[in-house]
Amino acid sequence: MKEASVTAIPGIKIGHAQNMEGGSGCTVILCEQGAFAGVDVRGGGPASRETELLKPINMVEQIHSVMLSGGSAYGLDAGAGAMKYLEEKGVGFDVGVGVVPIVCGASLFDLVVGDPKCRPDQSMGYQACENASNEPPEEGNVGAGTGATVGKFLGVERMMKSGFGTYALQIGDLIVGAVVAVNSLGDIIDIETGKRLAGMLNEEQTAVISTEETLYQQYASKRNVFSGNTTIGCIITNAKLNKNQANKIASVAHNGFARAIRPVHTMADGDTIFALSVGEVEVMPDAVGALASEVMAKAINRAVLKAKPAYGLKAASDFIR
Repeated sequence: MKEASVTAIPGIKIGHAQNMEGGSGCTVILCEQGAFAGVDVRGGGPASRETELLKPINMVEQIHSVMLSGGSAYGLDAGAGAMKYLEEKGVGFDVGVGVVPIVCGASLFDLVVGDPKCRPDQSMGYQACENASNEPPEEGNVGAGTGATVGKFLGVERMMKSGFGTYALQIGDLIVGAVVAVNSLGDIIDIETGKRLAGMLNEEQTAVISTEETLYQQYASKRNVFSGNTTIGCIITNAKLNKNQANKIASVAHNGFARAIRPVHTMADGDTIFALSVGEVEVMPDAVGALASEVMAKAINRAVLKAKPAYGLKAASDFIR
């Protein structure tokens, strides 16, 4: 087993676009030849696009792009930019009078960072597609991770900067990778050491404290936490999977969320994972699922470790000696 780049998978391109001053952005995953896809939404407050068609009972088997964005539900507009880009290239389902690209997506809540009126739109989504390549994706304060933050249970004064991360593993011909924008209510845990990498700061902002313990202490309160946080990501593999199997992989990958985020899947999060299969490598699906959980957890760790302090917020790098 060795580390790889998720964009080493043939047929996959990833691109970012962002407004650094405004504090939001988007990340596109292009699979122009089509990909069998699945999704699993676990959080209580999702903002999503075209997830219903990925249910096994529905007709569509393959999609052409996943758009991850900031901007809360407003950011879903970025998906229209991917549709425009793909239509111009003739990519999509032939409907006789043209093509219809299938673009799925999810958005995270970053409106309290930067300018709340700065949201990913069709133009930014199109730009992300133009920027897409098979080079290893940039990580940290980019794309959908531009305005991402973590540890928000006690409000914006105590949260930390997070970002976008990616990680992939290769065994023989099989590659399983993850991309993720980490914007959780909870804290981020180092899956190797169990230590808290980022999350809710103490009152002096000198150390990260436990959101879980604070939640337990205030269990009877009616604290109004953010209406939307949300960690959004995608598993990408060259394994040969059908639509049903891709949905299962998306489900299993949430184990990676659970390993790296505490608490996870809260009512104030819209946690969503997509899964894309673009290859022909014959596999045991359970092996892909186990790898998916591992790479997703590692990608979450990288998202906070690669993040830089911004918008007056501290990052994990401020506490690593």
